[in-house]
Amino acid sequence: MTEKQSGGTAVVVYGASSENIKQIYKDEVFEVGRLIAGHGHAVVCGGGRQGLMRAAIDGALSVGGEAIGVLPQFMVANAWQHPQLSRMIEVPDMHVRKQTMAGMSMAAIACPGGCGTFEELTELITWRQLGLYHGNIVILNIEGYYDSLIAQFDRAIAEGFMHEDHRSLFCVATTADEAVRLALEPVEPIRFSQKIH
Repeated sequence: MTEKQSGGTAVVVYGASSENIKQIYKDEVFEVGRLIAGHGHAVVCGGGRQGLMRAAIDGALSVGGEAIGVLPQFMVANAWQHPQLSRMIEVPDMHVRKQTMAGMSMAAIACPGGCGTFEELTELITWRQLGLYHGNIVILNIEGYYDSLIAQFDRAIAEGFMHEDHRSLFCVATTADEAVRLALEPVEPIRFSQKIH
């Protein structure tokens, strides 16, 4: 990803593709999609037909918003895409998928999820640290889901693996309303430390 590729007008939403999760997660992420669309922005996500990706897409579509799904070819071949996406972008692989979603977005909201969501979130935080991504990054910490990950970031800072200013690479919200508000706030032009000295 290059600096020129970041800074679209959509909000990227990361989250689980699993259906085997509590309803509260689905309800809150539906609201995330609804609120993003209500502010006039498209939702861009992995485009899946299940779990929190579906919830965000359904939320955006419920108010006539735009929901864009970015899926690698093997997922399209398996018909994993949401059937009512406003637009589907088919890409060759997972790496291009992440780059495409980030490049289309002005901000990111990481909802609860598994390995794929963790990887998307931490990679985008790294890109922001390196000046390759300039949008706000919000962790939606529903029911304390991300408490342990946030504690791990704090420990990394305390033990010298991350710089103090890296805690400002992301912010944390506990509700959909707070997450969307933080995502859409003006971005502070911060130059983050690159190395620990």
